[in-house]
Amino acid sequence: MSLDNQNVNESPKRGPTLSTSTSSFEALDPHDPNLSRLATTMFQKTEDYLYGEFTSTQDAYKRLEEMNHLTLSKYTDIHRITGNISTTVNRMDKIHQSLAPHIYKIEEIEQAVLKLEKMAYAIDAYSKKLEAKAKYLTKR
Repeated sequence: MSLDNQNVNESPKRGPTLSTSTSSFEALDPHDPNLSRLATTMFQKTEDYLYGEFTSTQDAYKRLEEMNHLTLSKYTDIHRITGNISTTVNRMDKIHQSLAPHIYKIEEIEQAVLKLEKMAYAIDAYSKKLEAKAKYLTKR
């Protein structure tokens, strides 16, 4: 099959082409002014769109970077605070350990006081019984 049988026009500079439009891709060929204006408008709008997309993406990355810096700052503060808390807890634990024998003695004393209190109530009740019995016997 030859090219003449395919109904394909030939460009004088490049050979066979499928387009019969006056707006060919060859640099020196005359272009359709309306098509050229539409193509320029399309490319300008595409440029504006892509610029907006890239700008919004860049802004999003800037915001993300700012958020990362703020998060790092907060975590640094939290790390410092937890370090201080840990130091304080360790100090309090050492104080508690040094006071543990005294706390144990205080608990022993408290138990002894509770026993004495029970005995005092028992003695009081017994003395009241004896007093009542003595009054009864003296009245007789």
